[in-house]
Amino acid sequence: MRALFCLCTVLAVFGLAFWAYQENYATQQALKETRKLRSEITEAQVRLNVLTAEWAYLNRPDRLRELAELNFDRLGLLPLRPDQFGAVDQVAYPSFDELAIEDGVMVSALNGGGSE
Repeated sequence: MRALFCLCTVLAVFGLAFWAYQENYATQQALKETRKLRSEITEAQVRLNVLTAEWAYLNRPDRLRELAELNFDRLGLLPLRPDQFGAVDQVAYPSFDELAIEDGVMVSALNGGGSE
């Protein structure tokens, strides 16, 4: 009986050692993937910063004004002036009478999403 107990104990220790080895391997793999993802995120952030800087550089008002003047014949773009902008109180909003629904469609759904 004692030999059976020792054999079961040894098998349990081997089983636990095998399980611990596999968990360690899986943990190391997860850490590698985490480092790789962090590296990719850092690279994406650097690319985003570069693209943001390029966008800001390309959208400089003096550059856009110059492009509008150079391409006036083809595009007909006019330079922006302060008097071209209006105030919020000058915006004509539609009245609620114009938003009345005519010839509406009745939509119904079953309660609970199932068939009865």
